[in-house]
Amino acid sequence: MFELSDYLKERRVRIDARLRQLIEGAEIASERLKEAMGYSLFAGGKRLRPAVLLASHEIFSPPSPYALDAACALELLHTYSLIHDDLPSFDDDDLRRGRPTSHVVFGEWMAILAGDALNTLVFEVLAGGSDDVPPEWKLEAIVLVAAAAGAPGMVGGQALDMSMQGRAAAEAEIREMQQLKTGAMLRVAAETGALLAGAGEAERDSLRRYGELTGLAFQIRDDLLDIGGSAEELGKSPGKDGAAGKSTLPAQLGEAAAAAEAERLVSLAVKELEGFGEAAEPLRAIARYSIARRS
Repeated sequence: MFELSDYLKERRVRIDARLRQLIEGAEIASERLKEAMGYSLFAGGKRLRPAVLLASHEIFSPPSPYALDAACALELLHTYSLIHDDLPSFDDDDLRRGRPTSHVVFGEWMAILAGDALNTLVFEVLAGGSDDVPPEWKLEAIVLVAAAAGAPGMVGGQALDMSMQGRAAAEAEIREMQQLKTGAMLRVAAETGALLAGAGEAERDSLRRYGELTGLAFQIRDDLLDIGGSAEELGKSPGKDGAAGKSTLPAQLGEAAAAAEAERLVSLAVKELEGFGEAAEPLRAIARYSIARRS
């Protein structure tokens, strides 16, 4: 019987080992900057985005060294986004993954630079790495990740999120924001894994939709946990969304209706995997976990 906890633990060990190699091998002029980058990168975390990339890749191909690098690139990107999310001008949070946030420990300007350095390292990793995939696949991966991370994706979603604080946003606005801010990163994880295994366009389309649907469900669960979770469970301060006047689907629809919507999205995500058989079981389990988790 498939055990997601074992699967994620094994992937996390591989991902963390490679991340340490990448940080140690990077040219970083300031030791304090390197320390700040590593502080947030190795603070724990589920490594869910890289796990999705690897699970998608392994439907079609044995594990690839370059796919592991691409998975690590997504974790570098995710960590940069968390550092910046926690800044005083954004969510102003003092706790992340159960310990003080980067700007609390290193100061605001160093936290900003640590995030910037992780973000640029993403594309250094994607442009280099192993030669076990064709150069054109690497180039397409770079384009996909840049779009998902930038103005058409995560950064655009963050801009919408910040612009909606303190006002009653329409449900359509909230869904658009979440599609960009959270859905884009899981979408690119699932699609890039398939791309780097040589999957066809129809297969990539299914995995792209799977990732986006799972990302939307994941965000709803995040919003519900912010309402009902504790700092010990979450590893970060609960109740921040309500205090900041953020627009969320639980606030818009009510907690029960939002939870039902998350379940509906996961059902649709799992349906996208019907053509992949048992090889897609890790992705099915990740989708279900996205709305069952406590942190």
